Amino acid sequence: MPNNWKTYNLFDFIDINPRMKFNSSEEYPFVEMKDLNPNSRKVLPSATKKLKGGAKFQNGDTLFARITPCLQNGKICQVKGLKNNKGFGSTEFLVFRGKENISDNDFVYYLSREPFVRQFAESNMIGTSGRQRIAKEAFQNLKLELPPLPEQKAIANILSAIDDKIENNLAINKTLEDMAMALYKHWFVDFGPFQDGEFVDSELGMIPKGWVVKSIGELYNTSSGGTPSRKKMEYYENGSIPWIKSKELNNSFIIETEEKITEEALSKSSAKLFPKKSVLMAMYGATVGEVGINSIESTCNQAICAIKEKELPYFYVFLYLKYEKENILNQAVGSAQQNISQVIIKNLSIINPLKTDVIGLFKKLENNYKILENNIKENRTLTKLRDTLLPKLISGEVRLKEFRGQIENVITNAVK
Repeated sequence: MPNNWKTYNLFDFIDINPRMKFNSSEEYPFVEMKDLNPNSRKVLPSATKKLKGGAKFQNGDTLFARITPCLQNGKICQVKGLKNNKGFGSTEFLVFRGKENISDNDFVYYLSREPFVRQFAESNMIGTSGRQRIAKEAFQNLKLELPPLPEQKAIANILSAIDDKIENNLAINKTLEDMAMALYKHWFVDFGPFQDGEFVDSELGMIPKGWVVKSIGELYNTSSGGTPSRKKMEYYENGSIPWIKSKELNNSFIIETEEKITEEALSKSSAKLFPKKSVLMAMYGATVGEVGINSIESTCNQAICAIKEKELPYFYVFLYLKYEKENILNQAVGSAQQNISQVIIKNLSIINPLKTDVIGLFKKLENNYKILENNIKENRTLTKLRDTLLPKLISGEVRLKEFRGQIENVITNAVK
């Protein structure tokens, strides 16, 4: 342990579920479990309600999911944006707050995400299977060697700088995604740039003269995937080909998976290799109708249709599928579970514009998606850096005073 660090019982280092006074006749910001994103540091309230019990907190407090599987999924966030600095939420939150003159709120957040603390919480959960929880009192048995307040703040500042850059990239991407959808609607639904021109009738209604309606199968190549035999686990060991599942599609621009299969597994299943920037659509399962775009050459399971560029760019059909999701699901079959077939997707009617009319728009969208992709890649690097530094800094394995210059250089190089 570094010389100026101390050993603390966690109860002596942070306030857990600190007492707060509320007015029962007033409404306060409310945070639900679903509001917590494991990939985001901050959580904002989603509603306002009158207090009827639950976890009470203020800005800067850490909300720590105490129930399975939310804890295992990493639902730990720092609450922000509370009006009048008070809010409440799910009874399944533990609230962590720094103690005056002992611990820093931001450091407490990072401490709660430290792998040892999370593993301690998970191993001390009690209750019936599927509804296990960590009790507040369990943390009385957790002892940690921790730095003095000035060093806590310095550590939190370094980690916060990384998280701030990640959040900034996410905000930029959200703006770019909203802009892309607005442009799609303006050009291909409202036909805003062509209102003074001539229109012709089509199966989709009136469209600009020179444009035609075709099927996705005419403008793009499609294929579905497959699942290599689970009886041969060697198919899933030391693989090099990313294998994407339908449950991983969430309307994101870039979809990646940690699971990889071998070339032998690919050759002995119905799965097919498809190029990067293929648009993937879930055909059945809980995420039916969801889409995504793969960032590298990969394959997928049989519940996904891969749509590959041929006549038109990938982002055009991606925006079309997102915009038309409700109409597409109306064509789904099945009662208990909706299903969409590759045939249905191939036969979907889509506008084929004159390329001379949209060349400028497509160039703008392509540039925007390049920025999106670069931001996502940068965030992966930053996330890996943060998750590597966090336990080393908090445990004292890496001292900030001794390695500040090297750490700041790494952060600078990571965001270039």
